[in-house]
Amino acid sequence: MTIYIAFLRGINVGGHNKIKMADLRLLLETMGSGKVQTYIQSGNVLFESLRDSEELRQQLEKQIKNQFGFSVPVMLRTSVELEQIIENNPFSFDDLLEGESIHLSLLSESPQQKGINHLLELHGDVDECEVKDKEIYIYLRQSVRSSKLAARIQKIGVPSTSRNWKTVLKLATMAKAME
Repeated sequence: MTIYIAFLRGINVGGHNKIKMADLRLLLETMGSGKVQTYIQSGNVLFESLRDSEELRQQLEKQIKNQFGFSVPVMLRTSVELEQIIENNPFSFDDLLEGESIHLSLLSESPQQKGINHLLELHGDVDECEVKDKEIYIYLRQSVRSSKLAARIQKIGVPSTSRNWKTVLKLATMAKAME
């Protein structure tokens, strides 16, 4: 069995696209997934499955639309991929100063160079980022809410969702416990 982590984009934000985590767990269980767990209300789901990741992602997006009535992009990674993502982080989480943070944007696919260039125009201005395949590592020296770099990620041409680094580490710990 493969352990997967599904990152849902834009649920339970500002009263929009509401999905109860119990309903989300039940949905995954009815799809044949095992050991389903959720973490916080922002759409992080861990589960086991024998199925192919692309098939799972498509079916999950379809089932969410059918059951809840709205479309939600889903970024799916295996626990092995998540471990590699953590190892590839170019920024030190241990050396953050007060007010600084690290975030991870998970993309549905690798962006085209035009999208990357659009993002990198702001690199180093105040914040920094590094694009590696289907992930963008973001080092913020200010609040994510006021970051021009973080806001620009939604404009690189592929669906994405972001998580703070503490959430990424917690999900990796939960995935490891499922093994």
